[in-house]
Amino acid sequence: MAQHNELGKKGEQLAVDFLLKNSYEILERNYRFDKAEVDIIAQKDDILAIIEVKTRSSIDFGNPQDFVKPKQIKNLVKAVDEYITENDLDVEARFDIVAIVKENSKFQIEHLENAFYHF
Repeated sequence: MAQHNELGKKGEQLAVDFLLKNSYEILERNYRFDKAEVDIIAQKDDILAIIEVKTRSSIDFGNPQDFVKPKQIKNLVKAVDEYITENDLDVEARFDIVAIVKENSKFQIEHLENAFYHF
């Protein structure tokens, strides 16, 4: 497996562990619909948190959260609409980013709630 894929998988697992530690319930991982893949769908209280995980080995080219593009957001919104309909949920959806940067052998994790809004 390519090194960046391994880093991405490690980042997703770190994000799941972080969310569980912060009282989130993980409902789905890598939920796919159409052209979108939602990294993590979690719930805390009555909020459905749609979480995009971005992991980088450095910030030389920018912060991880800067790599979520408008087309990706559009696809995520479509996938989440499908997920909510498919599961007949009556919850408020929030779009978050968990940004992870590897610093030497440690990882810095930042949870950005309401990182972007769906229009």
